[in-house]
Amino acid sequence: MTTNDQTIAFLAQVVSFGDGAVIGTAIAFAAVKAWQSYFFNSSALNKIRQAPNVRVSDLRQLLVKEGEEAGGGGDDGGGGGDWDGKLVVVRGIVEAKRSVDGWGSSSPNVLVSKEAGERAVILQNIQTCVYNEWKGLLGWTSDIRSVFLRSWKDQKSTSVRMIPFVLVGTGRSSNSENLFVNMDDSKHPLPLSTVYHKLTPVQTNSYTFLQAVFGHAYPVALLDEEKVLSIGKQISAVGICSSKDGVPQIKSSQDLPCFLTEKTKDQLVVDMAFSTKCLFWGGLILGSLSVGILGYATIRNWKRWKEWRQRRENERASQAEAASAVDTEPQADEVAGEVPDGELCAVCLIRRRSAAFVPCGHMVCCYSCSLTVRRESSPKCPVCRQPVTSSVRIYSS
Repeated sequence: MTTNDQTIAFLAQVVSFGDGAVIGTAIAFAAVKAWQSYFFNSSALNKIRQAPNVRVSDLRQLLVKEGEEAGGGGDDGGGGGDWDGKLVVVRGIVEAKRSVDGWGSSSPNVLVSKEAGERAVILQNIQTCVYNEWKGLLGWTSDIRSVFLRSWKDQKSTSVRMIPFVLVGTGRSSNSENLFVNMDDSKHPLPLSTVYHKLTPVQTNSYTFLQAVFGHAYPVALLDEEKVLSIGKQISAVGICSSKDGVPQIKSSQDLPCFLTEKTKDQLVVDMAFSTKCLFWGGLILGSLSVGILGYATIRNWKRWKEWRQRRENERASQAEAASAVDTEPQADEVAGEVPDGELCAVCLIRRRSAAFVPCGHMVCCYSCSLTVRRESSPKCPVCRQPVTSSVRIYSS
């Protein structure tokens, strides 16, 4: 076996050893991620279940009560002081903060959608560039760029504007019954509604034609979208409620998967319970599958390694026997004229046949050539092509 053949055989052996381990490791990684999501959702679900579902008008009384129990906010009338707040679920109607402060009510300084004209407190503009899918004559260059240079061109631009807003209760008796929504450090998705969606084709020219011919992606259309959190929309806020300067405010919690949502507390609990159950069974199935695959791969690779080590030992022993056989081979057998044609080795055609292959039993080679055959990666008998496990030297009396 040449050096290249040995290298290829070694690489093939490494690949065969690692196939099950790679698959099992990938499934185990997915199982770990599923279990992490399960524990996060399970903890968040328990917190939301235990959180009180209160109205905006009841927040001041709740904060004062909790502040007095915590011993840090009974004197300021707002439940502030050293008390960190309480996890609550509050459902209310979105209003601009200026409209409830008692000034500027005629012009509350709200955001207005440019296209739809809808009044909102959060306005998100998204412009997406749609590129062609035809690869042209040299389309493989686009595939290479998409793999190695994914950020070579930004296909989407997003801008978000927001103004301070509050949640007010339905049928409130005074403007003081509101909850300020603190959006600082909030990374949770927002319950935005799409109010404008338009696809505008891009005018083509000679340059874009050359791009299409040579496979370079070129824009064919622009998709403009506007999403808003409109005034008057009823939403639920799930977060930490506290008091700042006597005004109740709510902030997002990193331990929860949502902050503002259109769902009620009961709907949110049902959806989170379903997703938590799916994550539990998914993590259990993936974990069991990964353990089974990794266990099978470990046992199989251990057996393969033992066989490979045994084969290496046999090859070394065969090489040693071949070296001794060359030294002890009778000189008379080295001369072709002294060996009848029917007894010549079928491989070298020089020495006398003196070895039989196991298990087929054919005696067609000299002992040196039989060792050479056995050292091959897949040793086979030169006559019947059956696999050879060993060879036996035959001595004529």
